Amino acid sequence: MTLSIHLTVNGAAQDVALDDPRVTLLDLLRERLHLTGTKKGCDRGQCGACTVLVDGRRVNSCLTLAASLEGAEVLTIEGVARGDELHPVQAAFIANDGFQCGYCTPGQIMSAIGLISEGRLDGDPERVREGMSGNLCRCGAYAGITNAVLEAEATMSETAKEAAE
Repeated sequence: MTLSIHLTVNGAAQDVALDDPRVTLLDLLRERLHLTGTKKGCDRGQCGACTVLVDGRRVNSCLTLAASLEGAEVLTIEGVARGDELHPVQAAFIANDGFQCGYCTPGQIMSAIGLISEGRLDGDPERVREGMSGNLCRCGAYAGITNAVLEAEATMSETAKEAAE
């Protein structure tokens, strides 16, 4: 039995035929769409390396069935920069040494983008740590990650204020 789904990935419409309804979003992204920035860490939803945004919400793509995403909009790490211009979260991760080996970084960045858009941080490092707790870093770059999220939140807030004026 083949199941066809239509979804948008990084702004591009995708029609995908699924031969197995148990295919995860992670495997669809990596194996079928060749978007390998999203990492397979634990494959159990415990590490956050596979975090992407689905309809603006953070999800572990290793736990999300692709078949459940009919009509959804998916944003992966490959879709956040605008050409050569980094997303403010990406730039903040670089400026604050928010990564070491880099394996978890795509998931960390996607989670941070989602967390900031939720609008509940208010510059509070504890809220950042709590909100990012589903994303593990084996290297222990947590101080840099927290600082990067706070810097990106401030930058994005300032940009939004300027756009409103």
